[in-house]
Amino acid sequence: MTVANTPPAALPRTVGELREQGHAPKGVKTEIRENLLAALRAGRDPWPGILGFDKTVLPQLERALLAGHDVVLLGERGQGKTRLARTLAGLLDEWTPVIEGSELGEHPLEPITPRSIRLAAELGDDLPVAWRHRSERYTEKLATPDTSVGDLVGDVDPVKVAEGRTLGDPETIHFGLVPRAHRGVVTINELPDLAERIQVALLNVMEERDIQVRGYTLRLPLDVLVIATANPEDYTNRGRIITPLKDRFGAEVRTHYPTTVAAEVEVIRQEADLVAEVGEPLLEALARFVRNLRDSSAVDQRSGVSARFAVAAAETVAAAALRRSALIGEDPAVARPIDLEAVPAVLRGKLEFESGEEGREQEHLTHLLRRAVSETARDRFAGLDLRPLVDAVVDGNLVATGERVPGSEVLSALPELPVLHEVAARLGVEPTDPPGRIAMAVELALEYLYLGRKLAKDSEGAGGAAVYGP
Repeated sequence: MTVANTPPAALPRTVGELREQGHAPKGVKTEIRENLLAALRAGRDPWPGILGFDKTVLPQLERALLAGHDVVLLGERGQGKTRLARTLAGLLDEWTPVIEGSELGEHPLEPITPRSIRLAAELGDDLPVAWRHRSERYTEKLATPDTSVGDLVGDVDPVKVAEGRTLGDPETIHFGLVPRAHRGVVTINELPDLAERIQVALLNVMEERDIQVRGYTLRLPLDVLVIATANPEDYTNRGRIITPLKDRFGAEVRTHYPTTVAAEVEVIRQEADLVAEVGEPLLEALARFVRNLRDSSAVDQRSGVSARFAVAAAETVAAAALRRSALIGEDPAVARPIDLEAVPAVLRGKLEFESGEEGREQEHLTHLLRRAVSETARDRFAGLDLRPLVDAVVDGNLVATGERVPGSEVLSALPELPVLHEVAARLGVEPTDPPGRIAMAVELALEYLYLGRKLAKDSEGAGGAAVYGP
């Protein structure tokens, strides 16, 4: 069995063997350009796991990478900027040679630090070669306010000075994150949060590709692709990228939230860790709920409504279904519309509301969630006559639901109606499916009729129990 990060045994182990194979060094931006072009020509997806950006963000980013530009990814929180940056590692060569033991992962044919240059001169073709996997060539740093120049660029190492070297000796330097990303990709998340005096330290790295530490300059021809992420609010208000540094980035790419309900559902499906079954109609309702929040004047849109909110909402609904399954012994655990009611209370703290909305947060969330459920059901049941279901309830077939009500009880409360089979079919539910799954479809139809004022719904107190009636 091949271990992912164990290099193949046939790869060269010395500089001499490397030369015999005709290996030629190439810059990281050239490497990414060639691999991106190869993927595009072969029809392969260079961006696995990135959803909803196909016609907007990705073409812009691809043009920037083909041009060899460093990039700022600008967008609201939860738009997938970091995830997008991390996929860049997949565009690097799977294995790349480095001088064995070198601090900066230098190419065996292009040493740049004094120690590596000296070793290369002493050992010649016997200089040992190691191989680095592309996953090790991606570096990430969150730009917190306490980040120092030493963290990013480097500083004098007192231990090395204590060993007898002088302060002017380049080998006394402890290299920071950016030099250690040599021949790879370095991402600085939330760059505007970095103090302006620290941003200045990156100017030479970005343009001249050298570093300055404690008053002397090391002319290191660093080979890095720099990616930065920023939030538009921070970009213009709380913090900013200083103009000289911003000028050194070749491209600025704007990200966005999913533009369609289907794309939002795809993101939820991909990212959520669901502990119970949550059917497509309920995921669609959650996706519409999040989109309603992004359009709401009650929500502070400057801070955005993260895609993580939709993911957390789906996980909360699944957890509610799992809890009901444990309480009543129903198996399998299947989410029903009643479980959506857990979302506003649990996730209210993840949103920022406008200053005039204090005390009305729950009201806004409940209203927007109900609207999302109604929109979803209207689309799913378009053209379907639900009057027989209304008549059945009006005739005295009251339907109770709640966290302690099994799906089988929801179904047994109603007579055999052809319309119920049609309701289930519209939601992709088969007659042979478990009762919980069929109850999900029936309950969605009942909730739709309630929201459309065709039925009433009375709460029976604690536990989220409710009864649909005339």
